[in-house]
Amino acid sequence: MHHTEKRIKRIFKLAGEDVGAIMIFNGDEPHTDVNFYYVTDLTKGLFERSGVVIYPDGKGVIITSELEAESASRSPMEKRFFRTRQDLRRMVREALDVDGKVGVNYTDLPHSLYRDMKSAAKGIPFTDVSKALSDARMIKDEVEIERIRKAGKIATDALEVMKNELHEGMLESEAAALLIYEMMKRGATGPAFETIASFGENSAEPHYTAGSRKLKKGDYALFDFGARFERYNSDITRTFVMGKADKKHREIYEIVREAQQAGIDAIRPGVKGPDVDAAARKVIEKAGYGDRFIHSLGHGLGLKVHDGGGFSPRLEMDVKENMVITVEPGIYLPGWGGVRIEDDVLVKKNGAEVLTSFPKELIEL
Repeated sequence: MHHTEKRIKRIFKLAGEDVGAIMIFNGDEPHTDVNFYYVTDLTKGLFERSGVVIYPDGKGVIITSELEAESASRSPMEKRFFRTRQDLRRMVREALDVDGKVGVNYTDLPHSLYRDMKSAAKGIPFTDVSKALSDARMIKDEVEIERIRKAGKIATDALEVMKNELHEGMLESEAAALLIYEMMKRGATGPAFETIASFGENSAEPHYTAGSRKLKKGDYALFDFGARFERYNSDITRTFVMGKADKKHREIYEIVREAQQAGIDAIRPGVKGPDVDAAARKVIEKAGYGDRFIHSLGHGLGLKVHDGGGFSPRLEMDVKENMVITVEPGIYLPGWGGVRIEDDVLVKKNGAEVLTSFPKELIEL
């Protein structure tokens, strides 16, 4: 059985017996639905205003423009190509000739496209299957794991190069550009998200993006970035010190490193997500910086950078084998700087495997 058929059957198992088909459609960029790529396993092509209708037996039909014929040929699914909007509506109606409700991903379907699809369905009732789709993607198969692993290696190799190129006077934007260049040089299709390169006081802002700040001695240099490989993402953060680290640099860094390891050590199938978060958070709280760890410990990773699930005090999630989740504690001191250490972690039968293997000891540049 092809891995896409297994994925589709898992989705329907989660969606419920009254769902006879599931329709997944993309709008125009950037309003695409990663579930389209999940069930088709298409890694090339744009597929705007294209979609797929899938069925409980694991089969499906791709409905797309003739512009995408070559890209769509890589999928084992049946394919139908349209030229006009009328062709599209007819093909959708034919594909939805099933018993039961039609599942739709309300979370990612633009309203204008929803109206078109609803009209084409001619009275067939729709039901929201967004949770079933998200839950299915949380458990990764071997194809997905290997792509995330490759994306992680691309990112860590790029960071190794950049670490040796960092110098006083370097702009944040220059460092970010170098990371992106080195990732694409190694086979990435692009960065997973807007690269964070923050120096000095800017490292205290968790979602800061690269600006014109120059690197100086005594600065933290924080990099949060990832590679996209065959539509799957990595996400890694490392924090260096430019020049000689002082006592405070080392203190904050070691607290964060200890917290991250505590979080990783707590991961295994059957534990609760909030408990993993708490294992890391307790280390930071004990050190007196609990109010400066201002986000959750980690998020799911896959076709989306922030995929389903995660380690958070507010997200009741059962940790399961073959989830891929980030572990990224941080301490942020406004006006001075911050430290974050992040890795991508695969849940295994007896613990966790770190997929982003870059050194974690404090590096002085």
